[in-house]
Amino acid sequence: MKAIIVEDEFLAQQELTYLINKHSNITIEATFEDGLDVLKYLQNHQVDAIFLDINIPSLDGVLLAQNISKFAHRPSIVFITAYKEHAVEAFEIEAFDYILKPYHEARIITMLQKLEALHNRPTQTPEPSAPANRTSHSINLIKDERIIVTDINDIYYAAADEKVTRVYTRREEFVMPMNITEFYQRLPEEFFFRCHRSYCVNLAKIREIVPWFNNTYILRLSDLDFEVPVSRSKVKAFRQLMRL
Repeated sequence: MKAIIVEDEFLAQQELTYLINKHSNITIEATFEDGLDVLKYLQNHQVDAIFLDINIPSLDGVLLAQNISKFAHRPSIVFITAYKEHAVEAFEIEAFDYILKPYHEARIITMLQKLEALHNRPTQTPEPSAPANRTSHSINLIKDERIIVTDINDIYYAAADEKVTRVYTRREEFVMPMNITEFYQRLPEEFFFRCHRSYCVNLAKIREIVPWFNNTYILRLSDLDFEVPVSRSKVKAFRQLMRL
């Protein structure tokens, strides 16, 4: 797995290089201090990951990442910064992770393990009948201004809360800076169902389908003490989906 580091602070660059070499099999192909130099390099070289500081000369890390996200081959971007306020921008670019300085070795190790696991995951060719918009089996969620790479199977349901969406796993809650329609479009439709204008649910987490008033249903989920409603407008589609 090949990577580059973009960091204009020499000591921070050296420390990150040391931690990557110590805790992973990732090869650091080059290091840079300037954003424009990175774009020139990537015109003739392909890498799998970029460890990217946000405050760098010529072209800041966010703008650089926006340019890189348009590449046919999109390397995983790990932002490294001393500032928390760029987390939402990093999420919108679909960065792999967001690491705050000063570095914490345990946090770096966790990130590197996930990064290598993602890179080493075998690519599966969808069956002809698979939906055309099948997405990755992981999704980036935000918690405490950190980007958490989460397996979609860990998500139980999502609920609209005005302009944000609250996403629930078995033990955690995440707040996504988008409405529920935008969030639902990021989920694989073969696993999730928009059961209500304010809710979508992981079909694999439904434990019990309870008949409710006006011929609707309440969905009880495995492991959670919460009931998700199915609205009248979604009942027909839900019955067909669940073969009721």
